[in-house]
Amino acid sequence: MKEYSAWHGAWAAIPTPFRDDLSLDLDALRRHVSFLCRHNIDGIVACGTTGEAATLTQEEKRIVIETVLDAVAGAVPVIAGVGTNDTRTTIENAKMAQSAGAAGLLVVTPYYNKPNQEGLYRHFTSVANAVALPQIVYVVPGRTGCKCQPETIARVALHENIVGVKDATGDMLFATETHRLVSDEFLMFSGDDGTTMPFVALGGIGTISVVANIAPKLMHDIVEMVRQNRIVEARKIHEMVYPLFKALFSDTSPIPLKAMLSKTQLGYGAHLRSPLFAIDDSCIDDFCAPYREWLEEIS
Repeated sequence: MKEYSAWHGAWAAIPTPFRDDLSLDLDALRRHVSFLCRHNIDGIVACGTTGEAATLTQEEKRIVIETVLDAVAGAVPVIAGVGTNDTRTTIENAKMAQSAGAAGLLVVTPYYNKPNQEGLYRHFTSVANAVALPQIVYVVPGRTGCKCQPETIARVALHENIVGVKDATGDMLFATETHRLVSDEFLMFSGDDGTTMPFVALGGIGTISVVANIAPKLMHDIVEMVRQNRIVEARKIHEMVYPLFKALFSDTSPIPLKAMLSKTQLGYGAHLRSPLFAIDDSCIDDFCAPYREWLEEIS
C-alpha cells in the first residue's frame, strides 16, 4: 500500500513563528508541533499560506521543514508547501523539500500570472515529473485569483505523483463535481475550515486546517465522526468550534491565528512579516478574550 493512501483526518497548516527581529523562532515552532502531536493531529503542512511562505527564503523553508520533521519524529506525516507563480522555482522548492525529508508536496495554483487551464495542467505535471513525491494540488482562488477547474483536477489526477487536492473554494458544488470526476483513491482535503463538515460528507477524507492549530482534537473528531456517519455528534462539535471559524478568518490568515497563539503558553509571538501587519498589542487582549478558555489549554 502506498503510504499516502492512509492520509486522512485533520492536518494543521502551521504558521511560521518569528522573533522580535523577524528571524525564525525555531523553539516556538518545536513547542507548537509537539502540542499538535500530543492532541490528535493527523498530519502537518509546513510552509503553506498560513506559514507565510511567500516571505520565506528557500533556506528558511528548508530549516522550517527539517525542524518540523525533527519535532514530529515520525509521529505524523509532514508535507511542504512549495508552490510559487513560477514553474522553475516551484520545482527547485520541490527538490529542496524532497531533500529535507518531506513526505509530500502542496502545490498552489500560480498566483498573479493567471494561467489558463492548460497552463495549470502543464505546471502541476511539470512539478510531478521532476520530483517523485506525492503532490497535493492547492486550489485557493481567494488568494491567487486563479481557479483550477474540476476537469483539470481530474486530468492532472491521472499522473501517478498527483494524489490529491486541497480545496479552499468553500464551494460544495465545486467539491461535488471534483469528486464525481476523480477516482476513489484521489485524496480530497478541505482547505476551508468552516465547511469541513459538509466537505467530508461529500466525499472528502480530511481537512488542511488553520483552526486545527488551536483545536486539533476537535477538528480531528469532526472529520472522523462524519466519516463514520455520526452526523449529529459531528454537528455538535462543528457548532462548538464555530466561533473559532469566525474569529480565525476575521482578518487575513495568519494574522488572527498568531494573535491567539501569542496568548498561549507556547512562547509564541504575534509577529508577521510585511506586508502582513499584526493586530496592535493594545487590541490583542480584547480580540482573544472570548477564547481564553481555549487558549489556556494550549501548552
